[in-house]
Amino acid sequence: MIWAVEVQCAGNRRVGWTCFAAIRQDGGVVSEHEIRVAPGDLARLAPWATDPTDLVERSVAFLLDREAPTSILRTFDLMVIGQFFPAYEATIRAGR
Repeated sequence: MIWAVEVQCAGNRRVGWTCFAAIRQDGGVVSEHEIRVAPGDLARLAPWATDPTDLVERSVAFLLDREAPTSILRTFDLMVIGQFFPAYEATIRAGR
């Protein structure tokens, strides 16, 4: 299945970011998620990035490869993904 993921993030490197991800299919929103990203997590997973938008998009795509949009938690810290999927961090850092 092909999903479109739209991400908007607010915050900064001092306090971290809150990102809102909408997962769409055929123009309609299937699910929405609030994802918190700590500055240290951005630095570790995407050291080249100035904000976490791309990282969150790739992380949501990682989740969509493994579960339905409605199975993804509505609100979570980004690093929680690794608790459910141990390959998360290595996969994201590899840019896959």
